[in-house]
Amino acid sequence: MNTYFPDIPTVKYEGKDSKNPFAFRYYDPERVILGKKMKEHLPFAMAWWHNLCAAGTDMFGRDTADKSFGAEKGTMEHAKAKVDAGFEFMQKLGIEYFCFHDVDLVPEADDINETNRRLDEISDYILEKMNGTNIKCLWGTANMFSNPRFMNGAGSTNSAEVYCFAAAQIKKALELTVKLGGKGYVFWGGREGYETLLNTDVKFEQENIARLMKMAVSYGRSIGFEGDFYIEPKPKEPMKHQYDFDAATAIGFVKQYGLDKDFKMNIEANHATLAGHTFQHELRISAINGMLGSIDANQGDLLLGWDTDEFPSDVYNATMCMYEVIKAGGLTGGFNFDAKNRRASYTTEDMFHGFILGMDTFALGLIKAAKIMEDGRLDEFVKAKYSSFDSEIGRKILSGDATLEELSDYACTMKKAELPGSGRQEYLESIVNSVLFG
Repeated sequence: MNTYFPDIPTVKYEGKDSKNPFAFRYYDPERVILGKKMKEHLPFAMAWWHNLCAAGTDMFGRDTADKSFGAEKGTMEHAKAKVDAGFEFMQKLGIEYFCFHDVDLVPEADDINETNRRLDEISDYILEKMNGTNIKCLWGTANMFSNPRFMNGAGSTNSAEVYCFAAAQIKKALELTVKLGGKGYVFWGGREGYETLLNTDVKFEQENIARLMKMAVSYGRSIGFEGDFYIEPKPKEPMKHQYDFDAATAIGFVKQYGLDKDFKMNIEANHATLAGHTFQHELRISAINGMLGSIDANQGDLLLGWDTDEFPSDVYNATMCMYEVIKAGGLTGGFNFDAKNRRASYTTEDMFHGFILGMDTFALGLIKAAKIMEDGRLDEFVKAKYSSFDSEIGRKILSGDATLEELSDYACTMKKAELPGSGRQEYLESIVNSVLFG
């Protein structure tokens, strides 16, 4: 069997003072934090599409990285070489999960029957590689945005024939997910939206998306899929108006169409940025609705208006992310590095450096989030902020027993309301800084 990364050692934890470029400084998988091992808090996953497929192409230039892995691209030999390289990569980093789109695994044929045959062949090969390892499938999905037939979306398409092709891809991707033991299945509505209302029936399109999702749930359960279905919210790009704009929009959609018993959110940091939200906001909105499922771990560039999918390096954001995850009781999914090396970082060494950066960033975020929890001052302040609702009138409001007239009478007896207590934002931010850097 070929070795694709012969010069890269197995990456191990060496501590924060290590100068070894192929060592973890903060990610110690066996370290126990808040009663759980770090690797249990942080089930990391490799994104097949970025790590094994993306080669530095952008809208202005062709590939800079060689992702052929010694085989001719567009062949089943190349598909199998990616499997071999991917498993070697994950084992050297101690990553226990992977995520995939159908057409990441094999080249798409002109005939869907041939594509499905190729998927059967490659999934058999992946299963062989999984045997004897601790590597598992986190989630699967279907790429319903790259092929030109999906120019107007998949569920939102104006073509019944294209809609059927979308259904066929979902059916096969669900079968692959079950075959590989995947914990989840993701809908990433990359083109589920519109460019102009002049040619769009929004109600028709949204109802058709919901119908497709309901069919997917029904079929998935019929073949033994017991995991969560996920929606991955994303605003704009590529469509000007996306139906899955942010967590609140997507949650409203699944509740409106009765999908909330089967669906949770797969939140991506970069997508939060594009929606004008913080990563923490999207996580909190998902969590308070009982729909925080999985995370695409990356970051965007605030100076650029598109999805740059960078490896996460911002420890502040990672800390706030882990603060939300801990408070929510953890994830049903994991942390998928939907991230790619920069175009100028094109070597195999750079592939490893990206993951080491991301894994260490979230490990440090976990360590610091646990310290914030143990410190307790943030939680104490939030509890005190709403303490007026512990009063007699406050309890009556919360119980739902108060009437508008009663509250109006209460206000009139006070004559005027005092200012609410200070929000102390700057003080609270100083607490976070003291934990991060103190």
